[in-house]
Amino acid sequence: MVTAFRDGFQSVYGARVFTKDFLPAVEAAVEAGIDHFEAGGGARFQSLYFYCNEDAFDMMDAFRQAAGPKANLQTLARGVNVVGLDSQPRDVIKLHAELFKKHGITTIRNFDALNDVNNLIYSGQCIHDAGLKHEVVVTMMELPPGCEGSHTPEFYMKTLKDILDAGIPYDSVCFKDASGTSVPAKVYETIKQARAMLGPDVQLVFHSHETAGIGVTQYKAAIEAGANQVDLSMAPASGGTCQTDILTMWHALRGTEYDLGVDINKIMKAENVFKECMKDYFLPPEATAVEPLIPFSPMPGGALTANTQMLRDNGILDKYAEISANMGEVVRRGGFGTSVTPVSQFYFQQAFNNTMFGPWTKIAEGYGKMVLGYFGKTPIAPDPEIVKIAQEQMGLEPTTEKVVDINDKDPKKGVEAAKAMLKEANLPVSDENVFIAAACKDKGIQFLKGEATVGVRKIDKKAEAASASSGSASGYTVNLNGKAFAVKLEGDTAVVNGKTYKVSVTEGAADAGPAKAAVSGTEHHYIEAPLPGLVLRLVKEAGDSVEEGEVVLVMESMKMETEIHAPVSGVVEEIPVKQGQQVKAGDVLAKIAQ
Repeated sequence: MVTAFRDGFQSVYGARVFTKDFLPAVEAAVEAGIDHFEAGGGARFQSLYFYCNEDAFDMMDAFRQAAGPKANLQTLARGVNVVGLDSQPRDVIKLHAELFKKHGITTIRNFDALNDVNNLIYSGQCIHDAGLKHEVVVTMMELPPGCEGSHTPEFYMKTLKDILDAGIPYDSVCFKDASGTSVPAKVYETIKQARAMLGPDVQLVFHSHETAGIGVTQYKAAIEAGANQVDLSMAPASGGTCQTDILTMWHALRGTEYDLGVDINKIMKAENVFKECMKDYFLPPEATAVEPLIPFSPMPGGALTANTQMLRDNGILDKYAEISANMGEVVRRGGFGTSVTPVSQFYFQQAFNNTMFGPWTKIAEGYGKMVLGYFGKTPIAPDPEIVKIAQEQMGLEPTTEKVVDINDKDPKKGVEAAKAMLKEANLPVSDENVFIAAACKDKGIQFLKGEATVGVRKIDKKAEAASASSGSASGYTVNLNGKAFAVKLEGDTAVVNGKTYKVSVTEGAADAGPAKAAVSGTEHHYIEAPLPGLVLRLVKEAGDSVEEGEVVLVMESMKMETEIHAPVSGVVEEIPVKQGQQVKAGDVLAKIAQ
């Protein structure tokens, strides 16, 4: 299967790619003889609404048209989480399968990051009942050195046996290593035992990434052990954080008894078309590089660049090395869920919080719910100290209840809750809109209302030319009392942190006189952003009364929501930010008069 147009996009461009730009490459791949594509799901569902201002269902329809009626179009689903970070009730899980069938999908690869088979039973049944092919998954990774207790061939065989014993209908079985860290010898033994358990006729798939530099070796081990499908990608979305390139794997198999069954010259031609399609997109340097430290902090390729892109957006890419280093402890103490979405994002979010706020000072919601059991059973019990911290911070008790049962009882989740969101926003209630609202929440509603912003990174040719001609950096960084301000002087205007001010500069320091006193009896309190991020929604507006501790607005950073509370009671005098605005740490979010 060619993964370039889903996993490749996610692993290189943070899943932020416009549909019209890549369709010629799909057509070229079809012409080269490719008939099995990963075409969506996972991050390529939400990212279209979050960053591309596009409809993912329209993208799937266009992909089907480009690939033709006979192509096997496959998407990725996260068990009870379907295509989001949060888990869903039964009605949304069922709707997911029905809508993806409606919009041209052939196969859904369905996995659970915790390898909790309870999360695959209902989701797998829905995929089968919708008339789709179901590829059921066992998720893999290598534990950081010094850890033990799961992620062995024996653990994976127990998971596979549990899947078979549960009677989940399936058409193929995939072993998915999203971080590319599994030791090749372990891959060989796992696939060998799986082949023996499944028999000779089952389609057995192995999936990995080149992030740790061993993807080709893993793939060769899997093929020799009995896998009859591997996932490969195409340049420029191949190697490094992506899958091994078709050309690379073709070369690695030369002189062996195995062959990919492709016309290599046609593949080379298709890759050239793909490179031309993507030439204007920003290619992060970390996207196509091997990272030898990944086995110590197993970050999936599909999450690595998505996270570095968000760090770039927020101006804190310099924190990446520290966050990555902190992931090791987060994995060790979290119960060894496989580092694949959503758990990989939970790991990264907790490592992010440990970096920005101090170790275990702030539990990330997803990580906290995971260690408390709200996403299912982790492979081993999480560290009791972390469970206690999460319990105290979140006000939740640990649970062993099935995830779908918990969600079915949650009035904030499900089809009816999504319909209510649509009606409140005066939006049409269709199956597609219901699913968009359920999977994407506020950002889905913003898209449907025409208020979405575009966050696709393309190369600014004009800026490059201007920079080259000037020969110097544009603007200055000014530090005042430890806070950095980006300043650009342009004639009689100054742009400070993106805001424009009229300025005039004269020689000499004139006496500006004493500072004006505050209005008698009025004290002002300023709420500053505690971290960089996006203003997700405004709860209060200017003129509203507010009590101490009440939520004034909600920020989003690294896919986490952070409520911003009033430090005092009073009246909201000003909110100088807008919904959808990117802010830096220390920016003023609100002014309260007391």
